[in-house]
Amino acid sequence: MATTDRRLPSVDAPTASGGVVRTAVGYVWPPTAVLVVVVACWRWFVTTTGVPAVILPGPTDVGTAFLAARGTLLAAAGVTATTAALGLAGGVVVGLTLAFTMVWSRAASAVLHPYLIALRIAPLVAIAPLLFLWIGDGVVARATLVTTLTVFPVAIASVDGLRSVPREYVDLARSVRAPPIRTFLRVRVPAAAPSVFAGVKLAAALSVVGTVVAEFLTLQSGLGYQLFHTAEFLQTSTTFAALGTLTLLGLVFYLVPAAVERRLDWG
Repeated sequence: MATTDRRLPSVDAPTASGGVVRTAVGYVWPPTAVLVVVVACWRWFVTTTGVPAVILPGPTDVGTAFLAARGTLLAAAGVTATTAALGLAGGVVVGLTLAFTMVWSRAASAVLHPYLIALRIAPLVAIAPLLFLWIGDGVVARATLVTTLTVFPVAIASVDGLRSVPREYVDLARSVRAPPIRTFLRVRVPAAAPSVFAGVKLAAALSVVGTVVAEFLTLQSGLGYQLFHTAEFLQTSTTFAALGTLTLLGLVFYLVPAAVERRLDWG
């Protein structure tokens, strides 16, 4: 007897695509709606009060200023992004190295933990003059300054995550006589991944802040320099445009590790 092919038409791809679109829309529309309301209220306030543009420009003035200075602002954003990325990479590498060392060795934790806290307590503007004296005030020095700011959240979040792994996970690995290093890499690290990425996301946002502070102090290039320069000469519309560019850059820096976290399968 002939068999009948009862398979349904494949709808996996459209369904998956539709789910992605719905998810993206679900994430995007609430902040977009709030932004529209804020811009509308902003425009209404400027129009009704007649406040001078040098004090508070309207949204149209800011948009016009951005278009006029977009080349300068985008170039400055590139400098800021490069510095922040280098500093963040350094902070992640150093922070994870410190975290792994502190979790692996109690003696190392006792030695390193106070210094890690001291590094966080020391104000960024107090460390900056020393760094600029020792290694100049170029991109490398500014990135190093950002690294000092981003090490702490990565290290502390990673240590908390690695130490919070359920005991039964470790006991199971020991029951099959897994070597300590294998237990650490295959059990502790994957289980601590959410905490690690929480620290990285916080560090990503701080990297942009630290870069702007460094650019304020050196006054050479980047969005920090543009913010200071335009505000100094009362180019308020351009200052708002630079601030908006900086905000978008910070959002991108936060979303990149968040997207990586969602894509990784830690099993």
